[in-house]
Amino acid sequence: MNKLTIRDIDVGSKRVLVRADFNVPLDGETGAITDDSRIQATLPTINYLIDRGARVILCSHLGRPKGKVVEKLRLAIVAQRLSQILGHSVEVAPDSIGAEVEKAVAKLKPGDVLLLENIRFHPEEEANDASFAQALARLADIYVNDAFGASHRAHASVVGVANYLPAVAGLLVEKEIKVLGSILANPRHPFAELAGGAKVSDKLSVLENTMDKVDCLLIGGSMAATFLKAKSYQVGMSLVENDKIELAAKLMKKEAQQGVRLMLPVDVVVAAEVSAESKAEVVSVGEIPPDWRIVDIGPQTITNFSEELQRCKTIFWNGPMGVYEIAQFAQGTQAMARLLAGLEATTIIGGGSTAEAVTEMKLADKMTFVSTGGGASLRFLGGKTLPGVEALLNRKK
Repeated sequence: MNKLTIRDIDVGSKRVLVRADFNVPLDGETGAITDDSRIQATLPTINYLIDRGARVILCSHLGRPKGKVVEKLRLAIVAQRLSQILGHSVEVAPDSIGAEVEKAVAKLKPGDVLLLENIRFHPEEEANDASFAQALARLADIYVNDAFGASHRAHASVVGVANYLPAVAGLLVEKEIKVLGSILANPRHPFAELAGGAKVSDKLSVLENTMDKVDCLLIGGSMAATFLKAKSYQVGMSLVENDKIELAAKLMKKEAQQGVRLMLPVDVVVAAEVSAESKAEVVSVGEIPPDWRIVDIGPQTITNFSEELQRCKTIFWNGPMGVYEIAQFAQGTQAMARLLAGLEATTIIGGGSTAEAVTEMKLADKMTFVSTGGGASLRFLGGKTLPGVEALLNRKK
């Protein structure tokens, strides 16, 4: 990575503004944090700064408050969990910017940690407003981006503040770019890409950018319906991106020309409705009922995918194989997670819902790396720049 990191600068006694990604999932009824992986992932950076006597100012968004104060999206619950994990008190500021926040920052001693209130309570954040970015910059001497999962967003706390402070990468951002970059630069072969999820459009740039690097491409999830339709299969009421059928056909043709082994489902689980009460059946891809939809890959496809993946030394997985939130439609996703957890290959999980599924199954520590960025990791692997990374200072050659 050609960007400076916190290792390259003196942070002792400095006020350091750290953009973290504490956008953790919350229980809909209790409001409790259901997965603290994103908090855990930022600990190396926070501890590094504390150990060197920095005055740490953390900022993050939580949920989508749309520029308004939403009580259930306040960050007190994040501060509480972070305090428990750190074994160190983390105070919450009354806001993200303003005189009261500046007073709280002024009281910080070396090694202290302050968490600003939800940055997205201000509409200026997502608008990348210059005045808002300047107000954030006044709080600190140094800016650190450790929010890889938000680095594809050109927001004030991700990009704007870097115009007014020396800006460097945190240890998580550095690790994400190095690990994901290794897929593009020098993967061990055979290299497999396991793609799922709902939409082809979300993965298209990744599929195209990794085409000359992978040995096999396995496609499941709802996006498989678009590829099956491109091969003239009738897919019933399955989600199909009709405007991407031609692109899917061209992609399959290119893969064949480059000698890439492309595998689609040979059987699928179908249901009339996507609900826990709905009856589900396994059918071949040539026998999907006209008024039913694909909700998971079938048992023979699980076997086929498993046999292929067992041959591989590098596997990148992004996107569940079915509607994994519903137990009876989660078999394919769970089977792939268990398989990858038991392989000696380099296994990289591309964030988002795939990371959530692996974490729920308590298999995250069995993978080589679980990315914290869904959209950011896809953009990076698609060969596109991340605004939040581009804004950081370059390392001199």
